[in-house]
Order: sequence, then structure tokens, then C-alpha cells
Amino acid sequence: MSADKNNTAVGEVKQSQSERFTNAVIKEFSSNNGEITLTPFQKKLCQNYFIKIDQTLKDAEKKRMAKSEEYRDGLALTWENVNMSKLAVDVIAYSSVELDPTQPNHINMIPYKNTANNKYDMGFVIGYRGMELKAKKYGLEVPMDIVVELVYSTDKFKQFKKDINNPVESYTFEVTDEFNRGDVVGGFWYHIFENPEKNKLKVFSLKDIEKRKPAYASAEFWGGEKDVWKGGKKTGEKEKIEGWFEEMALKTISRNAFNAITIDSKKIDDNYLAIIQKETEMKDAIIQNEVIAEANKEPLDFNDNAEDTAFEEVEEETPNTTNVEATTATIEEEVPQAQPGF
Repeated sequence: MSADKNNTAVGEVKQSQSERFTNAVIKEFSSNNGEITLTPFQKKLCQNYFIKIDQTLKDAEKKRMAKSEEYRDGLALTWENVNMSKLAVDVIAYSSVELDPTQPNHINMIPYKNTANNKYDMGFVIGYRGMELKAKKYGLEVPMDIVVELVYSTDKFKQFKKDINNPVESYTFEVTDEFNRGDVVGGFWYHIFENPEKNKLKVFSLKDIEKRKPAYASAEFWGGEKDVWKGGKKTGEKEKIEGWFEEMALKTISRNAFNAITIDSKKIDDNYLAIIQKETEMKDAIIQNEVIAEANKEPLDFNDNAEDTAFEEVEEETPNTTNVEATTATIEEEVPQAQPGF
């Protein structure tokens, strides 16, 4: 084969949808915010955001179509109805902090309808592992290690506060019955520093944990009762769900542990400020707009790694129907009804 034919063959190689999405994000961002250059890793993360968002839209659209017309929003959850200018800015900001949506507990996305422009915005909720990455990147004094534990009724726990006779805050913790620890009665986190005198302990009673339970907490995660739905309508009956209370309680304390790390003002950059702004916008959207689940009068029914939805100081990460274990190629072979316009 001649060199010309080789060049032609190379030129005919089509970009994947995730690559086209990355290019579209760069173009959209640059047109409104100035030219930007992404690292190879950040480009890879942008492709991962496409994978996650694409699957999120597909799953949400299936749920929308499964509802009766009485509860179904008229706007389809497809790429053509996504606010791409906002999404481009968001993806650039979150990928710069190296938050990977295909990794458990990094970051999750919730599509919600923006009634001002009749488009879907993507809400980004950082998981507790994502908060850890953010804290390590922007923290003033980052602990060498962070211990997070639940305390059960048969455990023996004792805290030792720092005082004039005790220069190091510490604790003792003993599990007396490994296989029958009883009920959760509380928990704690412990920051360990190179200088032990800086070590910090925070203890949570069961009441402390439960008051941080999200306002929209799902029974599938926290346990409790949920409405029974049939044919897209409530039956008026309730069913009891065991849930994953221990996992959710542990994640709640973990989030608080990473939130407690002071941010270094000298490390704050445009991307960090953008993330803070996005978090504020997401909270405002819950009030000013209709989150898809609320608009359809049915609880948000996502379940990715037993995460949960919340929009408060300890926002539990939003679960998603996607378990992204497949490769880019595998997902992109599943062509959506309305393909992305990029």
C-alpha cells in the first residue's frame, strides 16, 4: 500500500462518541471562557464523563417513559435537550480536580430540568472519595491518615480529650464480639498528623448521625418505609426496606472527616471556585427547579454503590443507575435513540 493510501486510511478513522464529546467540551468552553489546553489524563476523564452522563440519560429516559403520562415530563432526557454550555464548564472544572465518575464514590451526576431554558442541567454531587481527593489537593494541613469507624453496642470506646495534662487527643477502641457487635450507637473520625499534638478526634452519637440524614433520603439506602408504586401510580401501601444504614452512616462520618480539613487559600484556583459555585447552584436548583424525581412525583430510584441523594452540609453522594464496569467501546456500541449532536 502506498504512503498516500496509508494516510487516507488513517484519516478515515472515526472518533468515538466520547472523543467527540471531549472535543465539543473544549470548543464550547473555549468559545465562552478563552482557549484551554487539557492534559492527556484530563481528556481521558472527559471521556469518562461522557460515558457516565450518557448512561445516566439513557437510564433516566427509560424511567421517564415507564411512567404514566400523568406523571411524565414532556421533555425527553436526550443529549439534544442538555445544556451543553453549562456542562462544558462543569466537566472542565471537575476533571481538573481529577474526579473520575467511573470510580466508585468519586462523583455522581443528576439531570434536572432548568425551567428557565427548558433544558436539562447536570447536577454534580461529589462523593466521599471525591471529597478526599479535593481535600488532599487544596487542604492547608492534610492529615497523614484518617480513621473512620462505627461504634456498636458491644464495643468498648473511650475518648481522651486534649487538656493541660494530656497534650495528644486520642482514644481507645475495642471490638469485643467480632461477629455479633449489636446495634450502631455512634461513630468517630480521627485525624492523624506527623505532629501528634495536632491529632483531632470527633465523636458522633447515633442522633448526630441521623440528624445528618438527607432530607430526601431513600429507604433503599437508609432503611425504613417506602411507597409502593404500581403502573406508575402510588398504591397507598407502604413496604419496609432494610436498606444499608451502616454503609450510609460510615459514609456520612467520612464526608464530615474530609470536610473538616481546612482549605489553603493559596491553593484555591479557578477550578476550585467553579466547583464551589456549582455546589451552590445545585442546592439552589433543588429549590428553584424541579429535580426529575420530584417533577415526576416519584422518589429518585438510583442505586450505584449504595450511595444516596442529599443536598446539605453532608450531602450524601447521589446514586446512579450506572455501574460503569464496561469499557468505552462496549457502552458506545449501545446507540441511543437520539445520538449526541457532536
